[in-house]
Amino acid sequence: MGIFNQREPRRFHHEYIYVDERKEKLKAIEERAKRELGMLPPKEFSPEDIRGKFVESTTHLKRRKESETTVSSRWLILVLVALCLIFYVLWFK
Repeated sequence: MGIFNQREPRRFHHEYIYVDERKEKLKAIEERAKRELGMLPPKEFSPEDIRGKFVESTTHLKRRKESETTVSSRWLILVLVALCLIFYVLWFK
């Protein structure tokens, strides 16, 4: 019944092929160091400079971001305990 069950379209995800993120990070670090030493003029404002700063500055969002990683560790511990119980029951009966 294709009329009632509409499938969602695939999400667009484009990964760049010819981009080396490591080189870009190193270049940004070098540029920032040169600006701090006064070898380059001050940088103009760019929206990319403030990306992610809001999450870093608020404690609520920072805790939420940190708790996402602990949820997966809780599930891992729960699965390990369940496997140990199953192994114990099968081995000693």
